Amino acid sequence: MTPRPLDGVTVVTVEQAVAAPFATRQLADLGARVVKIERPGGGDFARGYDRTVNGTSSVFLWLNRGKESLSLDLKAAAARDVLERLLAGADVFVQNLSPAAAARAGLDPAAVRARHPRVIACGVSGYGTGGPMRDAKAYDLLVQGETGIISINGDPAAMAKVGISIADISAGMYTYSAVLAALVHRDRTGEALPVEVSLFDSLAEWLAYPLYYTLYGGTAPARMGTTHPTIAPYGAFPTADGTPVLVAVQNDREWRRLCEVVLGDPARADDPLFATNHDRIAHRTALDSLVGARLAALPTAQAQALLDEAGIAQARINDIADLPTHPQLVERDRWVDTPTPTGPARTLYPPGLPGDGRAPLGAVPAVGEHTDAVLRGIGLSPDDIAALRADGVV
Repeated sequence: MTPRPLDGVTVVTVEQAVAAPFATRQLADLGARVVKIERPGGGDFARGYDRTVNGTSSVFLWLNRGKESLSLDLKAAAARDVLERLLAGADVFVQNLSPAAAARAGLDPAAVRARHPRVIACGVSGYGTGGPMRDAKAYDLLVQGETGIISINGDPAAMAKVGISIADISAGMYTYSAVLAALVHRDRTGEALPVEVSLFDSLAEWLAYPLYYTLYGGTAPARMGTTHPTIAPYGAFPTADGTPVLVAVQNDREWRRLCEVVLGDPARADDPLFATNHDRIAHRTALDSLVGARLAALPTAQAQALLDEAGIAQARINDIADLPTHPQLVERDRWVDTPTPTGPARTLYPPGLPGDGRAPLGAVPAVGEHTDAVLRGIGLSPDDIAALRADGVV
């Protein structure tokens, strides 16, 4: 079997919900051994979000492939010895407790680093470890509201939250990349740097484009549905059979090609109303009417063919229900079979894994499925394990 990039790396994680589990699942995809500590009984509360995948939560399926589940009641005194033994053999520790809870438990990055200098200690929080919102609840919706993304998402009539957990996902991505960078640094220097990531900071970074546009331009981008505040024509245009086509003209050269091939009116490219992108933005209503009238007269297939001939970027607006059979997924074999506690499920093969082969990916664990094996691995005897179980610690 071809070695994976993180083979031999052990990650211990106290996590739930989305942000931290997303980061550690990607580490598991790269070959890391990820030991997920869960509450005895119910485990990560994301297990209960739904039961749509043959009884398994769709969220939990997405975020926990390839991990080992250790049930451990961290509030019990005996659990601390187990955790410290695990950390003694770990390379990375990830937790997404609140900053106050992490500090009380001695699991904040500074405290873990002091006890285990070789461990890359990572804390994922809602708003960071300082500031007036340090201990505020930070569900994805709330962070979307605080950062302002809801105010620029939607259409002119109504704001809308982004339809996926974008704050959690952004934080998970930065946690994942920061841990990888810290591992490289430790390999080079021997120093284990701590990592702290917040949902708020992560989403604020993703908003830098509209942030700078507003900060230096004095006006926030308007909510424009599928259109774009600084590019035109750009957005969805209905065709004769009612199916909208997304069109994006990025520069004046493409505008000329659109006029020549799609509109059939080369002279229109020099119309003073539309000659430059600045002009097209200023006269967007007239422009959209012009382009929209032409595309509305064409069947979808013909409209797409003309746009392709002109070299204009175009795409369909598919439903999520169409995605599993999208040819880009099917023909490139982007699906893998994944065992779960309630039976096999198809999951997406992760993007960007190094190498030209298909790395093996693990199963989604049941709560506490690996408890005995993990405890034996840190030196506990069968009698020790039985005693912990009798006391409800595991």
